[in-house]
Amino acid sequence: MPCATPPALGGVPSANYKIENVVASTSLGKELDLQAIALVLGGAEYEPEQFPGLIYRLKEPKTAILLFRSGKVVCTGAKSLEHVKTAIDLVAKQIGAAGIPVNKNPEIVVQNIVATSDLAAQIDLNAIAISLGGGKVEYEPEQFPGLVYRIDEPKVVVLLFGSGKLVCTGARTPADVEKAVEKITAELKAAGLLH
Repeated sequence: MPCATPPALGGVPSANYKIENVVASTSLGKELDLQAIALVLGGAEYEPEQFPGLIYRLKEPKTAILLFRSGKVVCTGAKSLEHVKTAIDLVAKQIGAAGIPVNKNPEIVVQNIVATSDLAAQIDLNAIAISLGGGKVEYEPEQFPGLVYRIDEPKVVVLLFGSGKLVCTGARTPADVEKAVEKITAELKAAGLLH
């Protein structure tokens, strides 16, 4: 679902973006018996020779939960922070209901938010590479069709494509995504590269 924030003061619209993936981690606090949990969570995949963690896919919210023997949990595929919390709570309750002790309300730490946006105009990546260069831009069209732009504040990476579409990765909060999209839009407009 697109996150379109209301127009900012002065009638200038804020950044429109869509969160595609939230990766977050937490700890259930105790060493986990993944073999026992695999039996409790129907459909869980646990093949320690292939991967050290247990993989459990939820249909609602559509996410994948990775559980490790150390008690560490990684949630990926969520479309919002609420979906992360719901998915982790659901799995923790199912494990707890089977008599396997786990932390209640574990602290969830967002590792990465990937979001997309559209500048609604074609852009000239060669001109952008020259204008915004300064060590923050990588553009090698023979290797990858997008321009890689590193932003220091917020600390994210934006992939820009000639179509005007962009991907923001490395954000820790939706506000980071919004700031990054607003910043790149403002920089392109200031350089006369986006109208």
